[in-house]
Formats: sequence, C-alpha cells, structure tokens
Amino acid sequence: MAADDPGATAGSIPLKSEEDIVASRQKVRLLCQHLKFSLVDQTKMITAASELSRNTLIHGLGGAMRWELLDDGLRRGLRLHFEDQGPGIPDLKLALTDGWTSKTGMGLGLPGSKRLVHEFDLQSTPGAGTRVSITRWK
Repeated sequence: MAADDPGATAGSIPLKSEEDIVASRQKVRLLCQHLKFSLVDQTKMITAASELSRNTLIHGLGGAMRWELLDDGLRRGLRLHFEDQGPGIPDLKLALTDGWTSKTGMGLGLPGSKRLVHEFDLQSTPGAGTRVSITRWK
C-alpha cells in the first residue's frame, strides 16, 4: 500500500520544515480516524505528534516521523517514531521534567507527550541524535 493510503500498515514523513509538521498532524489524524479512535484519543495522539514533530525539527535539526499500525489480536493501535540525527539530549531525566527547556519553549513537549499516550520510549545519544516512540491503543 502507498504511504499516503490511510490503510497502509507503515510509512514515513520527513520533518524538515513547518509544512512537514502540518503534514505529520494531518497524517496522524487520518491514521487515528482509520483506527476509529475516539475524538479525545485522536486529539491526544495528534497533540503528542505535533509536539514531537516540532521537537524533531527545532531541537533535532530535522528528521522524520515513521508510523506503523499495530494489531495484537485483542486491540489495535498506532505507533509513531520521531527520529533525528541532531545534537541529542545530554540529560534525559531533566528533559522529561515539566517546565525544563533547552531553548525558549514552555518545557511541556516531552513530558506532556508522555502523558498523552499509553507507551513512551525516549532514546538519545549526545552527538548522535534522538528517537522518541509513542503508542496509543484503541
């Protein structure tokens, strides 16, 4: 299936510009609708994706969002991976603290995104980039 097909089981979107952030939100909305997520669950996933897309662009200096539809037999879900080759995060614990920011933001992107999803995984190596994976189940 094509990456622009909402029924495709996986795909990716580059995150190199503000327009790509908009495209990532639109893609996540379509995927959530395809999975028949409630409006509240759609909003949570789209909000988390928007925050992480912006982080990938601004802090990671660009990267990509990969997505995959999940089916474990009992439930269906959506997993998103935000990956960059940027400077990385030197202190993961600090980065997940509400209110802390390395730039001028509000410091809610990572911890806020974590609260909006069922599964959250953050991996980062200074000088080698960051990968954040989030999952929401129906």
